[in-house]
Order: sequence, then C-alpha cells, then structure tokens
Amino acid sequence: MKFLAEVRRRKRRGKQSLFWLLLFSSAFLCASFREPRRETLAGPGLSVPQARAYAEVLKLRPVAARALLKEAPAAAGTLLVQDCLAITELLISQDASRYAATVEAQDRRLTALEKSAETGALREYVRAEIRLHQAAAQVVFGHEVQGAWSLRQSYQQMQQVVRRYPQFLPARKTLGMMQFFIGSLPESYRWFLKLLGLPGSVEAGLHNLRRAATEPNDFQLEARLILALLEETYYKQPEAALALIETLRRQQPDNLLFNYLLISQLKKQHHTEAALAAYRTRPSGPGYLPLPYLHHMAADLLLYQSQYAASARANQLFLAEYQGQHYRKDAYFKLYLAAWLGGDAPAAAQYRRRIGAGGRTVLEEDTYAQRFFEDKLPLNQYLTRARLQIDGGYYREALVSLNGFRATPTTPLRDRLEEPYRRARVWQLLGRSDSARLLYARTIALAGSAPYYFAPQSALQLGYLYQMEGQQNMAKVYFQKALNYSRHEYKNSTDTKAKLALRELE
Repeated sequence: MKFLAEVRRRKRRGKQSLFWLLLFSSAFLCASFREPRRETLAGPGLSVPQARAYAEVLKLRPVAARALLKEAPAAAGTLLVQDCLAITELLISQDASRYAATVEAQDRRLTALEKSAETGALREYVRAEIRLHQAAAQVVFGHEVQGAWSLRQSYQQMQQVVRRYPQFLPARKTLGMMQFFIGSLPESYRWFLKLLGLPGSVEAGLHNLRRAATEPNDFQLEARLILALLEETYYKQPEAALALIETLRRQQPDNLLFNYLLISQLKKQHHTEAALAAYRTRPSGPGYLPLPYLHHMAADLLLYQSQYAASARANQLFLAEYQGQHYRKDAYFKLYLAAWLGGDAPAAAQYRRRIGAGGRTVLEEDTYAQRFFEDKLPLNQYLTRARLQIDGGYYREALVSLNGFRATPTTPLRDRLEEPYRRARVWQLLGRSDSARLLYARTIALAGSAPYYFAPQSALQLGYLYQMEGQQNMAKVYFQKALNYSRHEYKNSTDTKAKLALRELE
C-alpha cells in the first residue's frame, strides 16, 4: 500500500513521459510495409491475408482490415492484427466507453495464445506486443498502476524473445524502442523504474532499433521509421525523417497514417504551406478511421498564417469530433488566440473560461494552456504574433512583430524574457548563430530562477549551438544548465533532450 501511495503521489510528474512512450509505441506496432516472406531467420512470418489486413490497419481503414481478417488463419499473426486494429481505434478515438471492452478482448487474445499449440518466435512476440498495447490503453485511460505492470510484463517477455530467438528482428525493434524511451527518462523517474525492474538503456535501444532497421525482416521499414523519428526529435536529424516519410507518402498516397506523419513533420520543421497542402489532399472517405487531431494541427498552421476564422473552424471541428480529454485545453487556448488576435473580445473571453472547465493536464501543451488560464497575465500581442510566425517559418515577419514590442517599467518579467528569447530563435533559424547566442545568454541572465521556459530552452539551444561548432565543453555546460531548472512548463521534454545530448557528447 505504501508503494501504491507513493506512485499516486508522484505519478503526475512521471505520467507524461510514460503516456507518450506507450502511445508512440502503439502507433507504430500496427505496421507492415511489404508482402511478407514465408520464412524468417527464426521461423514463419505473417501469412499473406494477415499482412494485407495489417497494411489496411496502417492505412487506418478498419472495414477493409476486418474483411481481410476473415480470410486469415486463426493463428498468432491474426491475433496480432486484430489487436493492432482494436488498439488503433481506441487510441485514435480516445473513446472511454470502448476501453473496458478493448482490454477484455486483449485478455481473451492472450488466453488464446496460452492455449494455442503454436510455438516459435512469432507467438512469443505477439504475446509481448498485445501486452504492450494493453499497457498503452491502461495508461491513456487513467489506470497508470496497471499500465506500469503491463509494461513490465511486456518488457520482460520481449527480452525473453530476444534471448531465445536472437535473429528474430521484430522483437529487437520493439525492445529497442522500449529501452530507448525508458533510458531517456529524467533521473527523477528512476525510483519508479527500479521498482518495476525496467533497465532502460539509450545505447542498447538504439543498437536494437538499428539492427531491425538495417537487416531484412518483415518489419524493417517500421523500424526505419521509428528510428528516423527518434533521431529527428532527439538528435537534430530532421532531413532524414522528412525524406523517408515523403517517400512513403508518394508510394502510398492512400495511407492516412503516412499523411498524418508527413503533416506532423512538416509542421515541426516550420514548412507551413506544405503541411497545409498535405492536410488538404489527405485521403478521406467512409472507409477511413476518423482522425480528429489532423484538424487540431491544421488549426495551428492556419493560426501561423493569421487566418484566424479558418483556424477557429478547424479547432471547433476537432472538438466536435474528438472524444478524448487530451489537447482540449490546448484547443481552447488556440481558439482564444484566434479570437483575441482577430479582435473578437467576447469570444476570446468565452474560450479563455473554457480552458479551465475541462480536459486533462497530462501533456505539456495542455499544461501550458492551464497555466495561462491560472496566471491571469494578459498576453502581449506583438510577442504572441512573433511566436506564431516563428512556429510557422515566417522569420522575417516575426522580426517585424518583435520590433513593435516596447518594454516599460510595468512590463511583466515573462514578457521581458520572451522578447530576447524569440529574437534568438529567429536568428538561430536564419543561421545567425552569433546573434542567437548573445540573446540566449541575455535571456538566461535576466531570468534568474523565474518559473518560465525561456531560460531553460535558451540553455538547451545554446548547448546545441556549441555542439554544432565542436565546442563540447561549453555544450555540456549548457545542457547541464538546462537540466538544473526546476520549474517550467516544458521541463519533461527539455530534460529528456538535454539528457540525451549529454549522453551523446560522452
């Protein structure tokens, strides 16, 4: 009981990273990118009907997948595809009313595997995969303790598959992914991981992922995609990830998941027009699973372009279709921004109140929105426009907006920190590293211990700049400095990136 009480006391701090570990894992466990080989190095792979159904799950076409599953043999591979389809529908819809039935169906599949006369790597692999899917469902829908133990079971089972079948590369793909994410968590979560017996390792995780990504196996392209996304997010290698996803999108224009990943990467890399073009040409129709989050991304992209009415319509569509509790506060915050910047004060006030009325604060975007609601500090229009323009890749326009900002003796510290930080971001993205370094250093000096993200993010970016220039000692100083800030909105993601950067330098 003491253990459970301690988990509940601390889980709010650690839940976000575990949520994303499991959600990210499940998003890609349902992927088969080519026709299967009949035999792998460690035993039989998927049958042709199973692989074709898998491909339809990947395209987010559940009706087509279920039709193909009727032709598939009653075996481990079929159970895997069925579970991939169920967990995909649950996590994309975020429909809490489907949670209990999904978990019960997972238990039935696991029982069927235990009773099956089938043997070999695929059966053991499927068992561990279904358990990981179950962990994802449990964590996302608020059953964190059960989810943690399911994660532990999956991790240990996947380790056993790798030990017994060292040439069965799909198991290395999933084990590597879990090892990487667990190994990259900040030190404050180590107590929990030790209690669970989960020895994460960034190095071992990358090794296993790279083996699965570079050696032939039925899931090789999936491993390549996961590896590329990790390297883009944590190791500043955006070009490779974008090139791979663009290639996949060209090869499968009817694949909605690939389209989503393309929009996401283009948005992260500040290519607003291209991201909106991909959104507008996305595959659609009654056969596809609804993906409301696409509308939320589009709302951001339109906000970057100052298309406030269109942005508001996109977020309203997201909220109408979406059944989950994550991103709701962020959506109302963006609706507030669209109304406020568009000059509609009554609507802005209404949306601001809605931020505090519902949704969860597991994700950093929602935490930021809730903090804005609670702080009651008015935003500065020049700084807000500049932030949106920078996010959209409109750097020169952002400089014009920043030039309109004028600090006075009554200007809040938050705004006085944001102005040099935003200028630093512009100069960094325009390749003016000397100017960026100066402004990042100014932000850090001015911030002291203020609980805003501008100083820790400045330290992180200074670390990257010095790392790119080969000044490893200076890079280490700033990555460590980024870790030392104790309170800010983006601490989890900032700490993870700084920790991995320090590990890479060592």
